[in-house]
Formats: sequence, structure tokens, C-alpha cells
Amino acid sequence: MQSFNQLSRRDFLKLAASGALGLALSELRLERAFAAPPASQGRVTWSGVTLYDAPSFTAKEIRLFGMDKIVDITAEAEGDEGYGNPYNKTWYQVDNGYTYSGWLQPVETRFQKTVFEIPAAGRLGEIVVPISETRLTPYTLAKNGYRLYYGSTHWVKKVVVTREEKSIWYEIYDNYLKKSFYVPTYNMRLIPNDELTLLSPDIPDTDKFIHVDLATQLVTVFEGEKMVMSIRCSSGAKGSRTPLGDFTTYHKGPSIHMTNQGDAVNNIYNLPGVPWVSFFTGNGDAFHGTYWHNDYGRPRSHGCVNLPSEIAKFIYRWTKPNVPTDVDYVHLPGEGTRVRIV
Repeated sequence: MQSFNQLSRRDFLKLAASGALGLALSELRLERAFAAPPASQGRVTWSGVTLYDAPSFTAKEIRLFGMDKIVDITAEAEGDEGYGNPYNKTWYQVDNGYTYSGWLQPVETRFQKTVFEIPAAGRLGEIVVPISETRLTPYTLAKNGYRLYYGSTHWVKKVVVTREEKSIWYEIYDNYLKKSFYVPTYNMRLIPNDELTLLSPDIPDTDKFIHVDLATQLVTVFEGEKMVMSIRCSSGAKGSRTPLGDFTTYHKGPSIHMTNQGDAVNNIYNLPGVPWVSFFTGNGDAFHGTYWHNDYGRPRSHGCVNLPSEIAKFIYRWTKPNVPTDVDYVHLPGEGTRVRIV
């Protein structure tokens, strides 16, 4: 049987155009390969997540977890497909039971040493613990700011040492709110410059191409005829569907505060530190990392293409324009890597 990564770009696009891509993926048994990578911990992403005694929605319910509960993931199992998600049958074993993987954000706890040298323009950092509270001033007993989640990224302006209580903080700046918050330095990893460089710089821009198939919720990346990556996404849901057509990734930022609070809508979202954002329209549609769910394989966004953060980081680094390490956003109409959404 022909393996998936041996499919040429031409063959792949023929399958997509004919509507046979989903069947081909099923025959090649690729669903498991597209599951999110395992982690040692999981964060419950909404209140009322159920723990079952088997990996099935009809199994006996053991108990419910509240939002932001941190649990240890001891193993993975295949079970019932998710509600509205035929592509994800992965369940996580937690304690003595099972819960559906789409309900848990895979996280880790990786405490960091403080980096005291911050450039004048600032430096990008990422949260490397399941949850980190911020403070409005750099004191342990100060009022809380917003809560930060694993994998979110933020622009660090400086290090603040509070000598009275011997605490050390990174001051992060939110461009949307025009406001600073303070994060314990051990909860954030400052990202080295070599993790922000352009990937595959020797590949001509004309050979780089991203194909998004909404029917199968699949993002596939090509270099010429060679397929270099393919993974499930979560595109726009009913009422805010991801637009169809040809686009380019002409404006980008490694950390964006996304919100629709100014719109007259019922479903409000307010998401600071969305990581690795590669916009392809002027309306805010983008590829980006996602820390608020793990339910890839079904539409559930507000028009963007949700991806696991490490995959979004790959696309951010692989596409043009390249964002300099000391810049938090670039906007270059007429440039960017080609994207086709069908």
C-alpha cells in the first residue's frame, strides 16, 4: 500500500478535489498519527469533564472534573470517537479511569531559571507550566491580573526584582490592553533566537504551499511536490466559517491578544497570548496555536485554523514573511506564503 508521505502534491490535490481524500486517509489508517502528542499532564478545559471507567461515552461515570483541574495522564487508549469529531478516537487514562482527549489540554511542568538580560526591545517568552497567575504589581500578595495557560506566548519587557520579599518577575506587556502584568520567572521560558529563524530557507517561495481541506479538517504543507507535514485542525464553525479561496500569510505575530469583546455577538472570547499567529486575511483569520482545547478534527473556531501550538510554531517559522526576533508583528501586504482553503 502506498504510504501517505509518498503521495505527491499532484495526487493529494486530485484526491482533495474529487472528495476522496477522507476515504484515502481512512484506508491508510492515519487517524492515530494525527492525534496530539502525549504529555505527562492534562489541564481540564471546561467545567464538568467526565471520568469514565472505560474509554466510551456510554461507560460508567466515575466523577466530574472542574475547569483548570490538573491531572496526570498515565496512558492513552483508543475508544469512542468524539462528539462531532470522527477523526479523534484517542482517550487519556487518568487515575483509574478514562476521559476523552479533546477535553484535556496536554501540558507539562518545566520550571525555569531566571534570565536577567532582556534586550531593550523585549524578548518573547512562553508559559511552561499548566497555569500561571499574573499580578498587577510585582508582589506575591498583589491583585491578580489574568490567568496564563501552558503554551501561550507573551512579550517580556524586563526583569523586576522585589527586594522586600525577594521575588523575581518578568514584566509582560499586552499590546491590546496597553497594560503590563507580572509573571513569576520560573513559570516562563524565554525563547532563544534560533527558535525564531526561518525554516527551509533554501526552498524558493514559489515552492512553499499550504493546503487546508475543511471537509477532512486537514492542514497539509508542501515543498514543491514533497509533502512535509499533515495534521488535523479545527476550522471555523457554523456562523463564522473559515473563508474559502487562495490567500497568503502576509501578516504575522508570535503573540496576539485575540478577542471579539467589541462586537455585538453572544459568544464572547478573550484570549491573551495566542501563540504563533500567521494571518492570511485582513479580518483576523489565521493559523495559530490553541491552548483552550485539544479537539482537533472538527470545526469549532471563530474562523481561524486552530492547531496544536508546536505545529502552529512550525507554520509560523516556515512561512514568509519572516518576523525579526526583536519585533512583535509584521504586516506586509502582497507578500507571504501561499495558502489554499477548499
